[in-house]
Amino acid sequence: MAQDDVLAGLAEVLGSVARTDRADVTPEARFGADLGIDSLTMVDVVVAAEDRFGMVIPDDEWSRFETVGDAVRYIERAAVL
Repeated sequence: MAQDDVLAGLAEVLGSVARTDRADVTPEARFGADLGIDSLTMVDVVVAAEDRFGMVIPDDEWSRFETVGDAVRYIERAAVL
């Protein structure tokens, strides 16, 4: 799965779950500081991303995501396996 496709899919998830403006969703954007996503909303984002990308993201993995780029890289890697 291409990085642009993952980023677009994640922007879609963030827009629908967290009402994030898709233009703000960049690889450098931090979930908390830049996008205003708290830990409870992040759980909803992860569940929606799991559904969108057809995978399970373990708690110990998604808890390390600080930026959108962290999540994109994880999803890219996991989709290859």
